[in-house]
Amino acid sequence: MDGVLLLHKPAGMTSHDCVMRIRKLFQTKKVGHTGTLDPDVRGVLPICIGKATKIVELLTAEKKTYEGEVTLGIATTTEDASGDVVSIKPIERSIARHEIEHVLAKLTGEIEQTPPMYSAVKVNGKKLYEYARAGIDVERPKRHVHIYELQLLDDRQVFTGERISFRFRVTCSKGTYVRTLAVQIGEQLGYPAHMSRLVRTASGSFTLDQCVTFADIEQHLSAGTAHMLLLPIKRALAHLPTYVLNDEEERKVKNGALLPALSDMPARLLMINKQGEALAIYMPHPTKQGCMKPLKVL
Repeated sequence: MDGVLLLHKPAGMTSHDCVMRIRKLFQTKKVGHTGTLDPDVRGVLPICIGKATKIVELLTAEKKTYEGEVTLGIATTTEDASGDVVSIKPIERSIARHEIEHVLAKLTGEIEQTPPMYSAVKVNGKKLYEYARAGIDVERPKRHVHIYELQLLDDRQVFTGERISFRFRVTCSKGTYVRTLAVQIGEQLGYPAHMSRLVRTASGSFTLDQCVTFADIEQHLSAGTAHMLLLPIKRALAHLPTYVLNDEEERKVKNGALLPALSDMPARLLMINKQGEALAIYMPHPTKQGCMKPLKVL
């Protein structure tokens, strides 16, 4: 079977755990996920199966949307609720809604982040969480990410208490650490903070209400209808403009040949045959003007 499975990843499993379970359920090694979710986080996790594994990086590059919760007054080692507490600062004043909204506006657009120590980012060939577990602190490479939207999901006008929590929605680029964003929100407000809850509600055009659970998958496997759960590659790449090939062009595309570029050539072009099957993704040739070349042959 080939296609994209929209999994509602449960809390308590890593993305890799999900891939391994899908491999066993579908009895295939050709399985890959399209953007890591931390074990405590649930939500949209597109899983590519069979030939669809060739488009993993394209789906991974899409925007992601999350709904989360920031808790002010406590910082943790992992920047989320699963870590050990490293800092406590009681909140001794009320925080007005406009203060939080001002901070969220400041953190919208291109921002700089330092990946958490408990993350899979590699430094000198070793993952940061391996250093963290060994008690070794290393310099972490900063990265620039884009926050497209950051919205407060709380109707209170004034926030009070020794611990203050509030919900938010963020749409962001690949590579954004939302738990780090929660910490940055706290820093801007003058308090230690951590991300106390998170769910991914969208990955590219895929939303949570389209996703299936492992229980759903097992039911369909038992009924022999699991293939109905897989989105064809063409549908999974519906955000790309398409070009319908004639028979001669189809032969060339299957062999990975260069083709004349379109007059209004997009950055990515999905090539489909007359039967609607996705065959390749083409892009403008970087050196040969007026030509396009295959980015992926499917």
